[in-house]
Amino acid sequence: MFGKDPKKIEQMMKKLNINTRELNAKEVVIKTEGGDIVIDSPEVMIMNMMGKDVYQITGDVKAGKGVSEDDIKLVMEQTGSDRSTVEKKMEEMNNDLARVIMELKKDRK
Repeated sequence: MFGKDPKKIEQMMKKLNINTRELNAKEVVIKTEGGDIVIDSPEVMIMNMMGKDVYQITGDVKAGKGVSEDDIKLVMEQTGSDRSTVEKKMEEMNNDLARVIMELKKDRK
């Protein structure tokens, strides 16, 4: 419709009374029940449409899903390891709970 000409898009958005601005962000974290989604080097655009802010986020999603609090607690209970050790090992092993538990139990022997 407008092609990829940013000036035309900006003009059309102004006609529709949509104001945009860019947010300088280093990382975006979206917390979900299944774990966190972490976006590195995000480009965040905020559009005000009819009095409401709409966020558009693009960027690089970190490998694997984030670690849920329940997963951390489970591994800590199963292995007797402290939180920082569990978090580090889960990141190393891409949140594979079974492997993390086995590895941490092996390290404690």
